[in-house]
Amino acid sequence: MKTRIKRRLGLAVGALIATVLPAVADICEKRDFDGQGYVICTLTAEQEPGLRLWLNGPDGQVLGDFSSLRKTLGAGEVLGFAMNAGMYHADYRPVGLYVSDTETAGQLVTGASNDNFGMLPNGVFCTGGARPYQVIESRAFASAQPECRLATQSGPMLVIDGALHPRFLVDSDSRYVRNGVGVSADGQTAWFAISDRAVTFHEFGRLFRDGLRARDALYFDGSVSRLYAPALNRADFGRRLGPIIGYTETE
Repeated sequence: MKTRIKRRLGLAVGALIATVLPAVADICEKRDFDGQGYVICTLTAEQEPGLRLWLNGPDGQVLGDFSSLRKTLGAGEVLGFAMNAGMYHADYRPVGLYVSDTETAGQLVTGASNDNFGMLPNGVFCTGGARPYQVIESRAFASAQPECRLATQSGPMLVIDGALHPRFLVDSDSRYVRNGVGVSADGQTAWFAISDRAVTFHEFGRLFRDGLRARDALYFDGSVSRLYAPALNRADFGRRLGPIIGYTETE
């Protein structure tokens, strides 16, 4: 019975991939860096309008997974990729700031705490403002109050002005599957990455700083990290998610 179910799921995913592949084939790729495997989804400035943040569906209930998200898309819309986009409370509310085109939830948090979110400096990923993509340290964000079409806060920062977070340890034994976002120095490119296997903060930060040459990068989460990338035959499932970020195109 289990074998039949797996076969049916595989056929269903395969049919989905065949449907959406032409529009999104070049966004996500597998890449190795320093002995670790990652999936990296790259967006240019021209693609920024297609980037979206989701939390709740039209009924006001949290979406929680990629399948529910896809059901909210309009006619002809294709989901190129999606991943979890920040930490959340037990009721799925964002821990920090969350701003989308149609919804605002959570407030900017600038204080330190003992968890990853409060491992200062933390930051905000902001799109559609003065530059297409920005990762801004949270206290600087509070001071500048930049315009953002989308904004999601998380922590810690992985890369700050070209330097790794000062608390990352080369020999750390804290390893998780991790995901996050990095931005080029000119703000014209954003890289969304997830590790294939458990990695340390130091390893993940080096992917952005040394592998992608990101000027700034922000950690989204670990252990709950999930990716939807149809061109790679991937649709992760598991724990329900809070904020989700993703890219859509219209066929």
